[in-house]
Amino acid sequence: MNSHHPDSADASAAPDASPPPFAGLTPERVLDAVDRVLLPAGARTDGRLLPLNSYENRVYQVGVEDGPPVIAKFYRPARWSNEAILEEHAFVATLAAREIPAVPARVFEGATLHEFDGFRFSVFERRGGRAPDLDNRETLEWLGRFIGRIHAVGAIEPYRERPTLDIETFGYEPRDFLLTHRFLPDDVREAYERVVSMALEGVAHCFERAGDVRRLRMHGDCHPSNVLWTDAGPHFVDFDDSRMGPAIQDLWLLLPGGRAEAARALGDLLAGYEDFCDFDERELHLIEALRTLRLIHYSAWLARRWNDPAFPAAFPWFNTQRYWEERILELREQVGAMQEGPLWPV
Repeated sequence: MNSHHPDSADASAAPDASPPPFAGLTPERVLDAVDRVLLPAGARTDGRLLPLNSYENRVYQVGVEDGPPVIAKFYRPARWSNEAILEEHAFVATLAAREIPAVPARVFEGATLHEFDGFRFSVFERRGGRAPDLDNRETLEWLGRFIGRIHAVGAIEPYRERPTLDIETFGYEPRDFLLTHRFLPDDVREAYERVVSMALEGVAHCFERAGDVRRLRMHGDCHPSNVLWTDAGPHFVDFDDSRMGPAIQDLWLLLPGGRAEAARALGDLLAGYEDFCDFDERELHLIEALRTLRLIHYSAWLARRWNDPAFPAAFPWFNTQRYWEERILELREQVGAMQEGPLWPV
C-alpha cells in the first residue's frame, strides 16, 4: 500500500463517465503553471519535467534555470476544499518553523496554494533521501522522537476543516460504497459482505476497549515511503492525508509484519516518542483495528478512482475474482488478529 491513500472527503462520489480528473493537465500546462508562480520571484522553468510516483494527485519534478529543481503538486479536483489544503499547509509550516523536518509548501506572493486553468497546485523544495533502515534500533528511536515532536505540535489545537480517522469514514462508508456500486462479483459478494461485517464488529470492539483516546493532528500516512533518510536524519513528506486521529496511526505503519519483531520495533519507536510526547497505552488496542480499516478503505479508494486512466494501468489486478478472494482471506485473518489482544512493546 502506498502513500496515495485518500481521505473520506469525497466519500459520496460514485463512479461516473465524467472526463478523467487530470485529462487536461498536459506537460505544457504544468510548466506554464509553475512559471506563473516562479517568474515574479525571478526564476523560470527550463523545460525538464519528471512525473513522480503519485496516483491520488499528480506530482512532478520541474527543472529550473540556474537553480535546483522544484516539486509541483497538482491536487485532485473535488477531493479537498481550499480551506482544508491551507490548513494542512499551515500545520506543516508550523512544524518546519520549529525545526521538525517536514517539507512545507513554498510561499509565492503570500500564497502556498495556486490555481491555473482550473487546476490547484503547490510548489515544494525538492528533498532527496533514501528509505529508512527500520531494522536499526537507533533509526526507530530517531523516528519516534520526531513523530513525538509532530504530535506534540499536533495536540496544541485541532483541525477544523479536515476529517477524523474513524470507523465510520474508513470502515462503514467504504464498505457500503463497494456493495452499493456492485464492484464485487456475485459469487464472492455474500462471502465478502459477511467477513467485512465481522471485521467491522471487531474494529468496534477494539475501539470500545481503547476507550476515549485523544485525537490529534497527525501525518496520517506515515509509512516508510513518506520518510526520506539522509545522513542528517529523517524528513517527513506528503502530509496530504493529514487528519485528526489517534497517535498510534503514525506509528503502526512503521512496524514489520511478524508479531515479535513488531513488538520490538514498537518498543524502540516509543522509547524515542515519549521523550517529547506522552503515549496512552490504551491505543495499543487500536493497531489491528486501524490496519483493518485501512484494508477496507483501500479497496473503496481504488473503486472510486477507476475512471482515472492511471488506475487501471497501475492496478490491473483490482476487481478480479482473485483480488476479492484475497481480500476475503485478509479480512478473516484480521478478525483473528483483533481477537489476539493488543501488541505490547518490548
